[in-house]
Amino acid sequence: MELVYKHERMLLRALLAASLLIWCGLALATLGQALACLVFIFAITVFMQAALAAYLKGTGVHISYQQFPDLKARIDVCCRRLGLERIPEAYLLRRPSALTVMLLGRRYIVLQAGVLDALEERADAINFYIGHEIGHITRRHQRWLPLLLPAAALPLLGAAYARACAYTCDRHGLHACDDLRSAQSALAALAAGGRRWRQLNLDDYAAQARQACGFWMSFLELVNSQPWPVKRMAALRALASGAEALPAARHRLAWLAAMLVPRLGLAGAAGGLLALALLAAAAALALPRLGEFEARTQLARAVRVGQDATAAVDRYYYANGRIPASLREAGFALADPGLAVVDARIDGDSGVVRIYPADFALRGKAIAFTPALAENKRVAWRCAGEDIPARLLPPACQSNQPAGTFFDN
Repeated sequence: MELVYKHERMLLRALLAASLLIWCGLALATLGQALACLVFIFAITVFMQAALAAYLKGTGVHISYQQFPDLKARIDVCCRRLGLERIPEAYLLRRPSALTVMLLGRRYIVLQAGVLDALEERADAINFYIGHEIGHITRRHQRWLPLLLPAAALPLLGAAYARACAYTCDRHGLHACDDLRSAQSALAALAAGGRRWRQLNLDDYAAQARQACGFWMSFLELVNSQPWPVKRMAALRALASGAEALPAARHRLAWLAAMLVPRLGLAGAAGGLLALALLAAAAALALPRLGEFEARTQLARAVRVGQDATAAVDRYYYANGRIPASLREAGFALADPGLAVVDARIDGDSGVVRIYPADFALRGKAIAFTPALAENKRVAWRCAGEDIPARLLPPACQSNQPAGTFFDN
């Protein structure tokens, strides 16, 4: 039996390619700062996993041959059946669902006490429960999480990969069981609760998968990380019989609607914290860029003020044949409704016009407009920053090319 769901590898490659494109785009857009963001996300991931491991050790019950030896024996058997040589540590916890955790190479399985109690009369069904979690370990689903995170929330793709992982883990669970009925019992207990699952008609329950073709069932599954339990049951039964599962076709409009909705259910609270960490890192990268954008806008306004000042100096020079002692003498009055300039001055000896930006970070620095007399006796002004990073200035001032306007004598 093939333990990997048919679409998982393809979806992983697509998700990995999308994530790498996003990371490369961020790296180029932020001059490599996105790589620091990736390191930050990895550190946050390790921190959260360490915190969860500490919580397990302080709250859960460690499963061993001294504590719940029957469960420990089942875990060892399931690991051997699934080819996992390194037996993970296991804990019993009262929580809504099972999970796996990996921290610096150490693996943990967390089993939910309520499900184990519900399956007490059919102990082999516990193997499905354990095997499902081992599937996450053998397929290394958590190891890819930091790298795949940028694309994991993409509409359709991120959720499709997560659902494929769930189907893969169900296959591992079935392989860990002695028979199909045990695997079905485990899914029934998850669906119908600790007692009612014994009266569940498995045929009718699996047949409900044919109702998944409606708009709302199709849409909600497409945006979620878990397939409908009825479809998981139908897929298990088809796998055990050697037939290919033929799920009901999803509603066409649901595909269009799901394209507008990002993936839901990013691994619960841990995923939420990781998403917040990504947002914080993205904000740390975006805020400096936003500050630079504002600085460029203000400096562009300051350059326009400088062009007005140099135009006034041109007119004065052509009329009087000399450089004015001040901009006021040239007939220029500082009028800056955008408040981009705090002062404007001219050097009476060299004719250099300096514009002083109002930006607090640029106080004391200036944009210098230097005049030069061309062969045709026209004055050309060259613009450059004095102690101002060239990347913040308009292109005309970055390359030291003529800026401003030419005036005839």
